[in-house]
Amino acid sequence: MPDNKIIIQREHPAEQSRLPKELHPVLARIFQVRGVRSGDELEYSLRHLLSMHSLKGLDQAVTILQRTLADKKAILVIGDFDADGATSTALAVRALGLMGAGRVDYLVPNRFEYGYGLTPEIVAVAAERQPGLIITVDNGISSVTGVESARVCGIPVLVTDHHLPGEQLPAAAAIVNPNQPGDHFPSKNLAGVGVIFYLMLALRARLRGTDWFARQEREEPNLAELLDLVALGTVADVVPLDHNNRILVAQGLARIRSSCCCAGIQAIIEVAGRRQDDLTAADLGFAVGPRLNAAGRLDDMSLGIECLLADTLAKARKLAGRLDGLNRERRTIETEMKTEALVIVDELHIDDSAELPVGLCLFSESWHQGVIGILASRIKELLHRPVIAFAPGGGDEIKGSARSVPGLHIRDVLDAVAASHPDLLRKFGGHAMAAGLTLHRKHLEAFRDAFDEEVCRHLAADELYGRVYSDGELPPEQLNMELAEQIRSSGPWGQGFPEPVFNGVFEIVQRRIVGERHLKLVLKPLLGDSVLDAIAFNTVDSDWPDNVTRAEVAYRLDINEYRNRRNLQLILEHIRPL
Repeated sequence: MPDNKIIIQREHPAEQSRLPKELHPVLARIFQVRGVRSGDELEYSLRHLLSMHSLKGLDQAVTILQRTLADKKAILVIGDFDADGATSTALAVRALGLMGAGRVDYLVPNRFEYGYGLTPEIVAVAAERQPGLIITVDNGISSVTGVESARVCGIPVLVTDHHLPGEQLPAAAAIVNPNQPGDHFPSKNLAGVGVIFYLMLALRARLRGTDWFARQEREEPNLAELLDLVALGTVADVVPLDHNNRILVAQGLARIRSSCCCAGIQAIIEVAGRRQDDLTAADLGFAVGPRLNAAGRLDDMSLGIECLLADTLAKARKLAGRLDGLNRERRTIETEMKTEALVIVDELHIDDSAELPVGLCLFSESWHQGVIGILASRIKELLHRPVIAFAPGGGDEIKGSARSVPGLHIRDVLDAVAASHPDLLRKFGGHAMAAGLTLHRKHLEAFRDAFDEEVCRHLAADELYGRVYSDGELPPEQLNMELAEQIRSSGPWGQGFPEPVFNGVFEIVQRRIVGERHLKLVLKPLLGDSVLDAIAFNTVDSDWPDNVTRAEVAYRLDINEYRNRRNLQLILEHIRPL
């Protein structure tokens, strides 16, 4: 496939900022472009967190929890099978235990047996445990029938979620979700783990005000001890890192770096081969999160939750080893599925990628239901268009995982398809950039056409190119370790607050393939004398013209550490031989 990415320079805002004068000028420019207007937005202490009191349903939810604790009723946490769901579940179990809940247990639906959320089927399983209260974490806002099933069983449900609601809300005892109608919480970007963290903060405040901890002869818990879980779930769920989320992630990372984190996170960091003392948000997203997610994709997320709940490092290491093994298996399956997906695309007999459907649907009987989300992401990144990958879902169903591109709200697209073709979709849900759906097999072709037609209403063919957003060119004297260190320490960087990328034309001094699929280069700035190491992951040069001596690149400044030596390295996001 041709690389049709283009480099787009980020626009510098015209208005004046009130950033600290001591900031490196490159960093000042970077922060301004990302919408930071004052030094307060770079303050990441917990006192800058948004107030909990504007979360709709919070007081009602706290009252229910307070009464449940006082009555010593059993609480059952119903989680989700991704990293956000796992960290949300672990945080709820830990926090409620610290606040004196006598019986707290959890249940995570196996995606292959029950599917997502609080379904009537999972309520039947939950009812066997006779809970006095069900709390959903990272799910529940669309569980209308599940909540009704629980009500019939006499079990109240407290929904905590962050996903977009449908037309009908569940008739839960209380709902805490910043995205529900009528909610005035200033940030709509909390992950599921952020929502349950806020609820636990509110519960602790209420219990403190009633002298609960003194009467129970129990020490008031320091909930900041759970911020490692909040950081991991927030980054892994790829929610936008607005100021509030950056505070949560920065505080969690600080605890992890100082070894004040749970044994499970420490153990996963170890098997991932990352350094705990200088861990970044990118490490959580690309090393820790995927190993936790592997349990939910291939097996049962209870394995990941047990790792996060492990009370000894020895136990956590055993569980982390199993997670690492599942992640290796996931990579193998993903590689095989991607190869097959590209064959399917090639079999369309289309030479020009611009003639592909604008909204692309792919399906194979052999694909693994737990990996289609990653597959859709990989194909989307390659072809620069929204992609839905489908796998068999059992019986007459197929299940799809959708990934979108900037400018297209994928859940709204599915909603429009469902409105115009009410018989096609059995169920769906999700975010702007990712969604899940279920179809009858016989409807796949009709859905393909309807999906492509709806996507074409929002995206033109000339918009289907990859965009690499650059923070500009750096002069040779700024290509140094000092700036790389400052950028690294100025995070957390992530979704909605991207790590800085720069661009320029460099002379190619050396180039070779390492690890069979990575391009290792030595580059020299056109106007400088120094040479720089660079690497382009998952890139080869077999299709380059002969005698290439220059390349246009977009890159991140990174520090490579090997055998106790540290040197500057450019991580190439895009490379085009000249």
